[in-house]
Amino acid sequence: MREDMVLNKGTNEGDRQKVAIVTGSSSGIGYATSLMLARKGFYTYASVRNTNKSASLESIANAERLPLKLIQLDVTDDSSVKDAVEKIVLEKGRIDVLVNNAGYGLFGAFEDLSLDEIKAQFETNFFGVIRVTQHVLPIMRTPANGGGVIVNVSSINGLIAFPVISAYVGTKFAIEGLSESIAYELEPFGIKVILIEPGAIGSNFMKGSVLPKRALDPQSPYSELVQKFSVKTSSQHDNATQPEEVAKTIFQAISIEKPEFRYVVGNDAVSLLEARKNMPYSEFQKMIIQNIIQ
Repeated sequence: MREDMVLNKGTNEGDRQKVAIVTGSSSGIGYATSLMLARKGFYTYASVRNTNKSASLESIANAERLPLKLIQLDVTDDSSVKDAVEKIVLEKGRIDVLVNNAGYGLFGAFEDLSLDEIKAQFETNFFGVIRVTQHVLPIMRTPANGGGVIVNVSSINGLIAFPVISAYVGTKFAIEGLSESIAYELEPFGIKVILIEPGAIGSNFMKGSVLPKRALDPQSPYSELVQKFSVKTSSQHDNATQPEEVAKTIFQAISIEKPEFRYVVGNDAVSLLEARKNMPYSEFQKMIIQNIIQ
């Protein structure tokens, strides 16, 4: 991305409208966040891997005359990310907010996961964040843009591990560390980094999750564990925090001059974090076993 692409933009009041890009906008948190930001006046690029599956989002945007535009972006594809970012810059001349939300869950005991399945999980959930962020940062750093905000949607599982989702947990722990590190580097350029750490969210996250081939084998020594975890997790998501609550937190965080670095969303997430801080680890482990896999 050439930095001079943005130098001739943003010279009038219309061009100074703040511009946001949200990855993984076809459902859940990304869907709710794209609508929230557009309704609050951000010109929002709702990025999706397949634009044909986002008719609902486009319909709402058209009906409400929102400043929202669907854009094709696959976080695992370098050329797709490059093309999307260049298109946004050519159209609007700036990017003020990036919400890295795209991701999915990979369910299965660690021994049952193939290396390719683990790599695919990291390619979307972690390297996707890296890929998009590295394309956006040269734009945010320019004097014409004047800084920006990077919002990385992590999870309470970026702080607290559960069984059966080791690869997913690994990606979220990685995002936590990455975010802490780059926050130091980007602060001098007026770029803020914010972590959002939701607990169980009522969305189609579960339906969009992947169950590895070996985890489906009833002969797996972990079959009973995976089944119990799946039942418990599904029941939790049925009564979980709604994606709109996460979207509201994101909007509030990016709207203040000095946001917190971390935002934990959901009563379950807050309770877990408090328990982890206040209990001996052995006792905390027993609590997780009782509540998650028994």
